[in-house]
Amino acid sequence: MRYLLPISFIFLLALMSCAPKETSENELRAFIDSHVKTVERMIKAMNLADWNSNATGEQRYYDEKAKLELEIRKIFSNRDDFAKLKKFKESGDIRDTLLQRQLIALYNSYLGNQIDTVLMKKMVDKGAEIARKFNTFRGKIDGKEVSDNDILTILKGERSSDKRKKAWEASKQVGQEVAPLVVDLVKLRNQAAKQLGYENYYVMSLALGEQDEKEIIGIFDELRQVTDAPFAELKKEIDVTLAKRYGIKPEQMRPWHYEDPFFQEPPNVGEVDLDKYFKGMKVEELAQTFYSGIGLPVEDILKNSDIYPRKGKYQHAFCTDIDRLGDVRTMQNVTDNSYWMGTMLHELGHGVYSKNIDRSMPYLIRTEAHTFTTEAVAQLMERQASNADWLKAMVGVSDKEKDAIQKTVRQNLRLKELIFSRWSQVMVRFERSMYQNPDQDLNKLWWDLVEELQLVKRPEGRNEPDWAAKIHLAQYPVYYHNYMLGELMASQVLNYMVKNVLKEGTTSDACFVDKPAVGNYLKEKIFRPGAKYRWDDLIKFATGEALTAKYFADEFVTD
Repeated sequence: MRYLLPISFIFLLALMSCAPKETSENELRAFIDSHVKTVERMIKAMNLADWNSNATGEQRYYDEKAKLELEIRKIFSNRDDFAKLKKFKESGDIRDTLLQRQLIALYNSYLGNQIDTVLMKKMVDKGAEIARKFNTFRGKIDGKEVSDNDILTILKGERSSDKRKKAWEASKQVGQEVAPLVVDLVKLRNQAAKQLGYENYYVMSLALGEQDEKEIIGIFDELRQVTDAPFAELKKEIDVTLAKRYGIKPEQMRPWHYEDPFFQEPPNVGEVDLDKYFKGMKVEELAQTFYSGIGLPVEDILKNSDIYPRKGKYQHAFCTDIDRLGDVRTMQNVTDNSYWMGTMLHELGHGVYSKNIDRSMPYLIRTEAHTFTTEAVAQLMERQASNADWLKAMVGVSDKEKDAIQKTVRQNLRLKELIFSRWSQVMVRFERSMYQNPDQDLNKLWWDLVEELQLVKRPEGRNEPDWAAKIHLAQYPVYYHNYMLGELMASQVLNYMVKNVLKEGTTSDACFVDKPAVGNYLKEKIFRPGAKYRWDDLIKFATGEALTAKYFADEFVTD
């Protein structure tokens, strides 16, 4: 005969088994509530100080930002609080999925700051010093200061190799100013990573971003293999075309003969000059009209933004979410050309993502699923500026012109994506190697990779820290791989939208103008969830499959 436990005893056991879980979850909620009340206002203040420092170049804002960053990092460095989070994480008692995601986000933030405060302050101060130099430095040509836009204008239109060389060299002068500081900062970051048990800062940063070094490098190895041959063929064609333009032989091509100082953007080698379509136009107004037409209005973003160049201001472009409550802004240096049209669409792509995250999400996960998921949206939107149907709808290209340029703009986009894929290879492999050994000859490493992966010949006898002129290596460490992952995701999302949302056309001609279904899909499947899902789970949620390079290869590798 089976022994039957009294119902009251069974109920008591059930209560006892639930008690630890419920107690742990309630304790964690209380911990998170207290933490957010402390840091939310500080993070907003730091973001505003960062915005003002980039807008003005004034030292007081750099000091304010550094002070706030240090205060925030000290909170995250609290060892007792970290021990509590570690206990929560290892207990297995946290079953609520939203609470789990908040715990992981908070745990990783604390883990990355479990270093001594003296080292932490050195890192913050060194970073602030480098940021100010980048924002306020201006290269010189024949003793005259020039802006980045001035340099790009010369590289875009000048036929004289000597003048082009001077402009290119001016673009690298900031590297000489900041290189020793960047190496110092790399060593400080490595020191911090080793305190936490990681091999170096590169490995640590990937891990804290829920990424794996072997997986990332494996993806880039695969991309290199599939792009080696088509890129070499395209690069040869580019060199023949440009050499003829400059009156030199293809083997005489050097870095200054390309239109971008790093050869990360394609030169204009076709018969179509897209810049003429934007001459005299306000690209921000075109972008505003476009985004409104897909149900993602950006008027409020542009109202708070700073989009025109001036002395002392940050010379590139970025988008930032100040408070996770709707204050989203972009800083740019707009002129009326196709480059800045694409950049405007790109940065506002970041903006509409941040703006449309579900505000009811808990603060800690009221942010993008990952840096590369927001890059994917930005790049998806930027590609529209190279779409013939988009140009017809937005800038009035005639049917005859559209038919004439369609093939060329498509080829240009393919060229752009292949060139960027090879440039990203340089950045990823250089940065990884730099953190593995910052004392090696970085100048040589840089040009070895540029020659091998971009097929660009180094200038004879040059031994300068040209690598340090790339701002990301100092200010946005272990980030660049996310741009390329974003390109892969953008192609995957586009493939899904063509088949399931637009239900017409192909990935090569998909135009989003006046298609609110595009905005609805992005809001529901990518934006609103915030960081509710891990990045890999979000991609499956949005497209039905794991991240793959297949759709990027289908779209751009094969001609």
